[in-house]
Amino acid sequence: MATTEDLRAKTDDQLSAELIELKREQFNLRFQAATNQLDKPSRIREVRRTIAQIKTLQNERAAAAVKA
Repeated sequence: MATTEDLRAKTDDQLSAELIELKREQFNLRFQAATNQLDKPSRIREVRRTIAQIKTLQNERAAAAVKA
């Protein structure tokens, strides 16, 4: 799981790419859960939280850009 400091160190493009990858993983995890093939159920929560952290960071950066 990525820490907040790791996410803040990344550029906007890197964050967008990671967000796309995490959404894809979340989609696959949902299918695995639906078919009872999920090995690590806690991974769903980790992915969801990391997605939220990335979106929050993107919104903070967008708000700071508007202010500046």
